[in-house]
Amino acid sequence: MRYVSTRGEMAPREFSDILLSGLAPDGGLAMCEQYPQVTDAELSAWRSYSYAELAMAIIRKFATDIPEADLRAMIERTYTAEVFGSADITPLKTLAPELHVLGLSNGPTLAFKDMAMQLLGNLFEYALAKRGASLNILGATSGDTGSAAEHAMRGKAGIRVFMLSPHGKMSPFQTAQMFGLQDPNIFNIAIEGVFDDCQDIVKAVSNDHAYKEAHQIGTVNSINWGRIVAQVVYYFRGYLMATSENQQKVSFAVPSGNFGNICAGHIARQMGLPIDKLVLATNENDVLDEFFRTGIYRVRKSAETQQTSSPSMDISKASNFERFIFDLTGRDGAATAALFRKVDREGGFDLRDTPYWSKVACYGFVSGRSSHADRVQTIREVWSRYGMEVDTHTADGLFVAQQYREAGVPMICLETALPAKFEATMVEALGRRPARPQAYEGLEALPQRFEVMAADAEAVKAYIHQHTR
Repeated sequence: MRYVSTRGEMAPREFSDILLSGLAPDGGLAMCEQYPQVTDAELSAWRSYSYAELAMAIIRKFATDIPEADLRAMIERTYTAEVFGSADITPLKTLAPELHVLGLSNGPTLAFKDMAMQLLGNLFEYALAKRGASLNILGATSGDTGSAAEHAMRGKAGIRVFMLSPHGKMSPFQTAQMFGLQDPNIFNIAIEGVFDDCQDIVKAVSNDHAYKEAHQIGTVNSINWGRIVAQVVYYFRGYLMATSENQQKVSFAVPSGNFGNICAGHIARQMGLPIDKLVLATNENDVLDEFFRTGIYRVRKSAETQQTSSPSMDISKASNFERFIFDLTGRDGAATAALFRKVDREGGFDLRDTPYWSKVACYGFVSGRSSHADRVQTIREVWSRYGMEVDTHTADGLFVAQQYREAGVPMICLETALPAKFEATMVEALGRRPARPQAYEGLEALPQRFEVMAADAEAVKAYIHQHTR
């Protein structure tokens, strides 16, 4: 399996090469040359697999340059009851007939990002040891990516993490999870701005090819193909847990900000997983919902990006969206590059009068948005009807999912995080603090270590240089 760029100007590369590289040299994102296909016989056999066995079967189709025994060892070391709390790894919670929540938040940082990030840490360490190299990871987070990356990379040989986050815009729990780490290879930078400013800095640094090479810059954001591949696995797992042999289709509802999580669902569908609908749920920052309803992709400016009670989705420029557009254009790198140059120049594009817009429906996407009031009401209803606490982002997903439920088609909502990470809104909705794992009691009171900086790529580059000499 080899990989190309969404912008068409990168020579095909192996998995291990694009794993460490972040953005392609032409500014695009890595994509496999063709999607590996899954047969009905494989799906049937996988019903008896453990999560680690399923991950091996799927990831092996993408990471063909890693020796099988080495890949299996890393996967088996990652997906354990010790790391994820139970042998199930991703327990399926049934709320009502044909309505489920796939539990993805049982890892070290209580968010779905752990599902991929824990494996990515092991993959990075392995690839760097093979090359005798080191890596300086530059990432951006709106809340959960940062803590998941830092907990996965802390203490890893040859790795430093420089994580950008919007100053004062994460929940207190999310902030403490990141800033409370004292490991010498972890550096937290609080940017005066919004998530999109952080993400723009990461892209600017990645596009400075001389600096990137000189400082061995890599990324753990969802533009990293390794993360996307690891996330594909739980779509297959959710399907296998929610269906019987003779039940062919399911739908997934996915809270979405940067389009990474639902992009993994798109890839699973392209591989042959019987997905009916991919239900994309946004909060008030509804750039993606607007596109799938109207055909207009209109990036919001920093001042237009709202701070909401589902902060991990407070994103108005969805990096992984380019991967879908690449497929939508028939994998035309030049056409994809032209569209995203237009985003940089004009702030968006309009596909309504192009041949592409008529093809969108073929990919199964539908969408919706929710407000703070919708989230609070959904949290209350799920607790009162089903006795289950859900966080604000999962509530976004469930709220939109209800609009697209269809008899005979199981709807699986992907859990985003545990409610403890968003205590203020949970208290507003339920009148009490949400359950919190004992290990996290008093987290916010721990000493915190971070730097506050302006939204300036050159300043961030200088900081990285200073701390990597």
